[in-house]
Amino acid sequence: MPQAKANGIDFEYESFGRESDPAILLIMGFGAQMTLWPTALCQGLAAKGFRVIRFDNRDIGLSTHLSRLGMPDTMAAMAAMMSGGTVTPPYTLDDMAKDAISLLDALGIKRAHIVGASMGGMIAQLVAINHPEHTISLTSIMSTTGRRDLPQGTPEAMAALTTPPASDSRGDRIAAGLRIARALGSPGFPDSDADMLANVEAAVDRAPFDPAGVARQLVAIAAATPRNEKLKGVRAPALVLHGADDPILVLECGKDTAASIPGSKLVVVPGMAHDISKPLVPIYIKHLSEFIGGIEKANAA
Repeated sequence: MPQAKANGIDFEYESFGRESDPAILLIMGFGAQMTLWPTALCQGLAAKGFRVIRFDNRDIGLSTHLSRLGMPDTMAAMAAMMSGGTVTPPYTLDDMAKDAISLLDALGIKRAHIVGASMGGMIAQLVAINHPEHTISLTSIMSTTGRRDLPQGTPEAMAALTTPPASDSRGDRIAAGLRIARALGSPGFPDSDADMLANVEAAVDRAPFDPAGVARQLVAIAAATPRNEKLKGVRAPALVLHGADDPILVLECGKDTAASIPGSKLVVVPGMAHDISKPLVPIYIKHLSEFIGGIEKANAA
């Protein structure tokens, strides 16, 4: 896959569809590689007439890992976040929003439909807030405004997401990945055991193990201030897509996001949790293509 230099970082990315078609930029979540946007989803949206771009965020996958920034104290950062204290991160989610826009610039794309999942949804919100001139629309998937008094995820899901592998061996990394996939998987749209294992093995084999990079992303989330007030200024059309059974960013997080963005559309999917399983791909294609396609038709009228 190609790489592009943007915001001082080399980003691994992949583009689907014709370059002349309206662009959709997919921003993935915490500790997750771009391949968690299923290829079938990207191809399905491209078949609907869009250019779809997925990429590895900084510190994950095959993009630049900022090793010079070291290992942050995640426990102190999370404790400060929960107590309302100050967190000083190696970088911020605003920096990652700038990454996204800089990647679009490097690819010669002036404006795009910005779509983010989980942490990627937080980043997508900041793209719409900080870079409205580049944002045709915003889609925030299974994400949150970061409001501190929102209900927390289940202890089981939080533990699965934040507990590191027992070692850096391939087997232990696969075991940890399977724990996360099972904890966050959608009860109404489950992946088969074979598909789940194949996805985890592919992620483990694709990129180096870098717990410090994942920790830096976690501290960036912890340091982020709530976005509710800033989201009130977003004028781009917005879709909030959330699973009714999300165990990590519970449904109230999606409802709060939608309530904070003027005129936004909230879609709640029963049986969906915090993943993009193979059975969920048609659901994602339907809602994204209808929402974004409607905007394109209205803008062309």
